[in-house]
Amino acid sequence: MRFVHRHRYGSHGPPPGEDEDPLAGVANLFDVSVAFIVALLLALFTLFSATDLLDPQSSTTLVKTNADGSMEIISKTRESIKVQRVTDRTLSGQGMRLGIAYQLPDGQVVYVPEDEAAPSGPPLQ
Repeated sequence: MRFVHRHRYGSHGPPPGEDEDPLAGVANLFDVSVAFIVALLLALFTLFSATDLLDPQSSTTLVKTNADGSMEIISKTRESIKVQRVTDRTLSGQGMRLGIAYQLPDGQVVYVPEDEAAPSGPPLQ
């Protein structure tokens, strides 16, 4: 009887189901989920052409519309990122007039500084 107990496992180790760690597979699931998240982030950056956000020498501007209708302008100039919220409120305050802006028939807006804004020819139509 003692001989059977001593060589019960032999050189093959314990049989499956005996002396196994029940949480051994959880570590593998964690590794797979981290790899999936990294792949998903890379795919999203590529899909939205936002790889310029990762480049320290690039300048990028994004316009984002939220679900409630508010807009945000995200500007990245080299290493600084600036977020501006666009509202439909009328603002008032003190300041000085800098120039005149004209909208052309194709929708383009042209800004003319104040000292050059004096009409010297026919007005833009």
